[in-house]
Amino acid sequence: MTAAAYDNDNVFAKILRGEIPSHKLYEDDDTFAFMDIMPRGDGHCLVIPKKPSRNMLDVDLDSLTSVMRTVQIVSRAAVKAFGADGLTIQQFNEPAGGQVVFHLHFHVIPRFLGVSLKPHSGQLEDPDVLRANAEKIRTAINP
Repeated sequence: MTAAAYDNDNVFAKILRGEIPSHKLYEDDDTFAFMDIMPRGDGHCLVIPKKPSRNMLDVDLDSLTSVMRTVQIVSRAAVKAFGADGLTIQQFNEPAGGQVVFHLHFHVIPRFLGVSLKPHSGQLEDPDVLRANAEKIRTAINP
């Protein structure tokens, strides 16, 4: 398989440049975390590296290490904020692996016993719900 080039105009690159708004949860020098606008469950959020990488197949180790540190920070906060029973972390690579946005990203989804994930329908969540959920997670990160 020949890896495709990174697209600087992908939606997450635009979010990093401030060209598209997002509900920010956490940011450091290397990573950015924000709410998924098409959540599969309450508190569904995303963590991305700031350094361009298409996915796990081309990310450098330092960037991946930083992303995983932020995944843990956001995961702990999301579980606490929503009183979740567990957590699902998802990450997809290339179209055959289910990847749709070609900037490395990790889905962090709080989970609850007996509650299935919503299907990925493409339906946008109400911005007020996203804003409120983001505030819950930010508060759990920075009590």
